[in-house]
Amino acid sequence: MSRALVLLWTLLPSAAVAAPVGYFDLVPGVTLETGDTWISEDRRFRLYGVQSCLRGTSYTDSHGQKRDCGEASLAVLAAYIKDTKPVCAPVAKKDDTAYVVCYSTVGNQRLDLATVLITSGYAFAALNGEGLPYHVPYAVAEQRAREQRAGLWQFEDVQHPSILLSREVNARNKKASQ
Repeated sequence: MSRALVLLWTLLPSAAVAAPVGYFDLVPGVTLETGDTWISEDRRFRLYGVQSCLRGTSYTDSHGQKRDCGEASLAVLAAYIKDTKPVCAPVAKKDDTAYVVCYSTVGNQRLDLATVLITSGYAFAALNGEGLPYHVPYAVAEQRAREQRAGLWQFEDVQHPSILLSREVNARNKKASQ
């Protein structure tokens, strides 16, 4: 191969830059609903096995100010999308939501976006109806973040959103059975 051809080859856009087959690019400009859910091209996507903080719930920051926990989760997801340009693939569909797994390539490492969000302390392992994690490695990552007091875990009054959701469901069920 001639030097000119090699130079031309390295300067041309590569197919490796595009999302692999079956994946799609998660790019800035999508409409974020929460720290785990977004809308793109009139379709709703959610990170599989992840639960972000609920909007409208609060924590008290180190200055004694009440802050919206859901907004914190959303801001961190937006930053990771902007900074790491993830690619995602659908793994399940329920109702109008496609559940996806996403990864980012940072340097020569491929990082699972859900794990990054959870280990940074701005998302949590989603729990099923029995209180078990949908994806056990995310629960392990969450425990590590909690022990290291990463992200939202540094604040004493942060509450696990799956526990709050479970309490809501139990209260509705109790009220319905009365």
